[in-house]
Amino acid sequence: MKENESEVKMLLAGDIGGTKTLLGLFEPAATRPREILVRSFPTLDYHDLPSMIAGFFALQATARPTIDCACFGVAGPVLGHQAELTNVPWRVNALEVSRAFSIPHVSLLNDLQAMAYGVPLLTASEVHVLQRGEPNPDGNVALIAAGTGLGQALLHNVNRRLIPAASEGGHADFAARTEREIAVLRDVTKRFGRAEVERVVSGRGLSNIHRVTHTGACKAGIDPDDLESPAAISAAAVGGVCDGCVEALDLFLEAYGAEAGNLALRSVATGGVFVGGGIAPKILPALEDGPFLRAFRGKSPLEPLLETIPVKVILNAQSGLLGAAFFAMTQTSSNEH
Repeated sequence: MKENESEVKMLLAGDIGGTKTLLGLFEPAATRPREILVRSFPTLDYHDLPSMIAGFFALQATARPTIDCACFGVAGPVLGHQAELTNVPWRVNALEVSRAFSIPHVSLLNDLQAMAYGVPLLTASEVHVLQRGEPNPDGNVALIAAGTGLGQALLHNVNRRLIPAASEGGHADFAARTEREIAVLRDVTKRFGRAEVERVVSGRGLSNIHRVTHTGACKAGIDPDDLESPAAISAAAVGGVCDGCVEALDLFLEAYGAEAGNLALRSVATGGVFVGGGIAPKILPALEDGPFLRAFRGKSPLEPLLETIPVKVILNAQSGLLGAAFFAMTQTSSNEH
């Protein structure tokens, strides 16, 4: 037997977001990577990914493990071995990470594509059903996730095998459907020059909507420029503290549901639509209350189709990290052959 032949090959995974980044060590397992250690880092506390990885390894009490494969989901388009994050002043280079930490195989995925790799691994307890529908085992699956920004991904069904594909659909144009949404469209266009979906359907999008629904002072005392304003707006709306906040959340839910329905139609996602990101699990009662699903289904003449599509909220906050670890595990397996 060769030296270290029986040594467990470790995986390094990362989910790099606009606000926080998760880094984790995993062991390969039969179907789902086994978590060993996960840490969360404020993304902007570090000037690049290698410095964050070094900080992650420094937190361990034992010697740095040997990493066979690594994969990082990044919030931005991946071109070759590089990615420039959309909402963070970082450029990530897989080759630089490989050289810096002597990792033979380093991959980059769009963050939603990474999350999509985790979707088939989720258990029933890790999702919340909004619409049961009638899942088609031969159908495609779609993923949409609002957080700091808005991400989208597709899982193409090829012979009942789901193949994740990246998308930058969150930066497509916002399609206003009502007079109130047209008012949001006009305000966002005036302020930013263009109304992309992310300017409306995201945490910052909720703050943008808040500006339109308040002609005077907010009764909850919320400043939409405050970084914590999205959570405050949601809380004020759920608590009925401010009518303007209630309207802002309703408009947000309708825009979110409409865009989820658009994605379902574009991908013919008869296998289901998954709603990820940090916002959805925090507002589950509001998602179930009507505006989201009403806008999701309200696409004449295809309401009957949309009513059959399962819609589920992802409750596992580490689903993107899990997907990145799974992708790294598949690269380990392929490199053994």
